[in-house]
Amino acid sequence: MWFLFFTLLPLAGLVYIGWHVWTLLPLHWIWKFLVILLGFSCFGLLFLNFKGKLDTFPLVVSQVLYEIGTSSLFVMLYLVMLFLVLDLGRFCRIIPRSILYGNWYTTAGIFVVLLSIFIYGNYHYKQKVRVPLEVKTAKPLPKAYKVVMLSDLHLGYHNPRKELARWVNLINDEHPDFILVAGDIIDISVRPLIEEDMAAEFRRLHAPIYACLGNHEYYSGESQAQKFYQDADIHLLSDTFIKIDSALVIIGREDRTNLRRKSVKDLVVQVDTTLFTILLDHQPYDLEQSEQAHVDFQLSGHTHRGQVWPISWITDAIYECSWGSHQRTGTQYYVSSGIGIWGGKFRIGTQSEYVVATIQSMSEP
Repeated sequence: MWFLFFTLLPLAGLVYIGWHVWTLLPLHWIWKFLVILLGFSCFGLLFLNFKGKLDTFPLVVSQVLYEIGTSSLFVMLYLVMLFLVLDLGRFCRIIPRSILYGNWYTTAGIFVVLLSIFIYGNYHYKQKVRVPLEVKTAKPLPKAYKVVMLSDLHLGYHNPRKELARWVNLINDEHPDFILVAGDIIDISVRPLIEEDMAAEFRRLHAPIYACLGNHEYYSGESQAQKFYQDADIHLLSDTFIKIDSALVIIGREDRTNLRRKSVKDLVVQVDTTLFTILLDHQPYDLEQSEQAHVDFQLSGHTHRGQVWPISWITDAIYECSWGSHQRTGTQYYVSSGIGIWGGKFRIGTQSEYVVATIQSMSEP
């Protein structure tokens, strides 16, 4: 699936875009060739994300290469959609052939449309949405707990320390009792987190942090991720649990990347289920497992809800719940679209969010 998504489909898209650019630009063939070569080169930078290639460059250079390479994937997606619409118009004889051949007006129009879309997408990404959530239980609790819930920070080459500092301030302003993170704190490499000492930002948080691993912690190196969590005073729960005030149990499940991880049932059997039980499980697959194990609340992330439309339609089709609140019998779920993002910093039709939950007994006023 990943080979198809990152290689075959993009290559087909590049060929399709390249043909249209060649016929659309009213330029000498040398200039057309250079424009297309530039586009292919930008997309090629995407592959520096893999196997630690970006770690070999100076940090600032790596940040620029990451932004260009990953952003090109989203630009390509929208270029393909625009050309498909124009081709459909030609096929239906709504749009004349001259629109797509040697036409500066069409070229300028496409440029303005794309620029507007991605300026909006970047602006929308930066506006972090505060999502209030009420979680009520019949189980006794000594008080109402205020909890900030996060997922998918993707800290690294494109979400640097200054961005994390802004998020830490947002969290501290909420004065939570504790903080939950459902995986993917790290993007693709621990190196930028270490060089910018991002652990110090986590240590500024005024409440304890409990987190599970995500798939990106495995991409960046599980042992390195665990070392960073230690330095950042993040309580990592890897198929383990912790009890809070003898009233709540937080279970952190290993990511499904680890094929040897325990089942939800095996994790829950170790805890006192008369207490309110929270499960952190990065990827929201097989939600029925938590229901069958009588977990009270599950926090997940991973999906980003596709980040941009129309990929959000795909994630909505793949997952039982790709974003937001969900209920299965006595188990409540929340799947976060993430406060951070992978790749280009664009949110189109989705949101970057943090959840502020109140967990309380039904007997509480």
